[in-house]
Amino acid sequence: MGQPATEAPARRSAVTRDDDGPIRSAILEAGVSVMARHGYHGTTVRDIAATAGVSAAHLYNHFPSKHDLLVTISDRAMELLLRATEEAMFASGTDPADRLSSIVAAHVRVHLAHPREALVCNSELRSLSDEGRALILAKRDIQQRMFDRVVADGVERGVFTTEYPVEASRWIVSACTAISGWYHADGPLNAAELVQRHQRLALDSVGYRKGRACAKTS
Repeated sequence: MGQPATEAPARRSAVTRDDDGPIRSAILEAGVSVMARHGYHGTTVRDIAATAGVSAAHLYNHFPSKHDLLVTISDRAMELLLRATEEAMFASGTDPADRLSSIVAAHVRVHLAHPREALVCNSELRSLSDEGRALILAKRDIQQRMFDRVVADGVERGVFTTEYPVEASRWIVSACTAISGWYHADGPLNAAELVQRHQRLALDSVGYRKGRACAKTS
């Protein structure tokens, strides 16, 4: 199985980058904060600018519209998730159970560390233009396909016994994504425990039994 978390996820920003500059970074962080509280349609450019401590003119210098800001927030949140999942998958070896445990851990940790970004990205998909929505959905599909490949490989090799690999893979991703909507740091479980439980639930959902011989070797 993948290594469990040993501490709460680091609060590294999901939407800012080193080359953004202080004003652009402040606008991005303010956009996440205000949209997570009030929703995209309940948020004005003036709200975001005031929270960022800049003028509306400064905001428009960096983002042509509130919609462009939402696209950037959502796109960067998805990029962070994809990078974390790809790194976890390629670092975990070839055993399907290890790979599934590792990418589950990566997905859960990103959503625990960045719940506001996850909320905005997921709940405001409906607020994106057709082009913006297509961009985010394409990246969601890439994320889902990583899970699909790992589960399908486990079934092919006889490590996973589920009769419904596609549905199991979708359930795993949905369950790991939903954690950002209900987890509270002061709740009964810490981040490490939640990672471990989701790993176990994921393995159970694909019918993994430890020590089961592979039906096919690569």
